[in-house]
Amino acid sequence: MKSYTLRVTCASTRGIVAAISGFLADAQCNITDSAQFDDVETGRFFMRVSFRSEGEATLESLRADIAPVAERLKMEVAISDDAVKKKVLIMVSRFGHCLNDLLYRWRIGALPIDIVGVISNHHEYQKVVVNHDIPFHMIRVTPENKAEAEARQMEIIDQTGTELVVLARYMQVLSDRMCQQMSGRIINIHHSFLPSFKGANPYKQAYERGVKLIGATSHYVTADLDEGPIIEQDTVRVTHAQSAGDYVSLGRDVEAQVLARAVHAHIHGRVFLNAAKTVVFPASPGSYASERMG
Repeated sequence: MKSYTLRVTCASTRGIVAAISGFLADAQCNITDSAQFDDVETGRFFMRVSFRSEGEATLESLRADIAPVAERLKMEVAISDDAVKKKVLIMVSRFGHCLNDLLYRWRIGALPIDIVGVISNHHEYQKVVVNHDIPFHMIRVTPENKAEAEARQMEIIDQTGTELVVLARYMQVLSDRMCQQMSGRIINIHHSFLPSFKGANPYKQAYERGVKLIGATSHYVTADLDEGPIIEQDTVRVTHAQSAGDYVSLGRDVEAQVLARAVHAHIHGRVFLNAAKTVVFPASPGSYASERMG
C-alpha cells in the first residue's frame, strides 16, 4: 500500500471535511492521520490528511479525481507521494553548526530529503560537503557582483529542481526578486534577540545585558528582512554563572535544532502559509518518534 499526503486550503465553508472523506473513501483509501484548522480571523480553512491507498488508485488518478471536488469548493489542493523525497538546496557561509546538523540528520535518515547541493560564499565547508557526495558550489558575493551571483544561484536551483532552499546561517541578504520568486520555498534561521541586539556579536550583547533566555527563530524568507512567517521557535535558559562563550554555544545548539524542526515540518507538508503567519500541524502521535527533531 502506498502512502500519500493531501493538503487543502480554501475559504471556510460547510462540507469540506465530508467532501474530502467521501473522495478518499470512494478511491478506496484509508485515512491514517488528519488535522484541520478553521481560522475565524482570516476566514481560511486548512487541512492535512495522511492516507494509504488500498485499491488501484495512483497519484495521477487521485489528482484527477479530486479536481472536480476542488473546483466545486474552490479549494487549493495538493497530493504528494510520501515515498518521494523533497529536493533541498542548502546555503551556508562561515558558521557551520546548522549545516553539520542537517547533514548528520540526513545521513542517519532522521531528515528524509534529497540534498541536491550546497552553495556557499566561502570555501570552509567544501571538503565536508564533498565527502558526503553532495555537489558544492562556491559563489562569492560582493556588492559589485551580487546580481550575477544570485543569477547563478537561481540557475542551480532551476537545474537541480530544488523545491526548498535552506539558509543554514547564510550571511547574505537575498534580493526582493529572489524572495518573491521563491516565496514559501526558502527557510531561514536566526537568533531571537531581534530587534534588541542587532549587528555583530548578538550573544555578547545579550551576555552583557544579563539575558536569561536564549532563543532561535526559523521562518520563511520574504523581502522584509528576518520578518517572514514564523515556522518554529525554541528557547534555552541561561544564568549569571555562564560566560559569553556559553551563550554562543547554547545559541548554536538551539539554532540547529529549530532549523531542523522547521525543515522537517515543511517537507512533511505540515506548514501552511496564512497571511503573515503560518499554520503548523504537529506530528501525529503514531509518528512522534520518527518526526521528533532535536
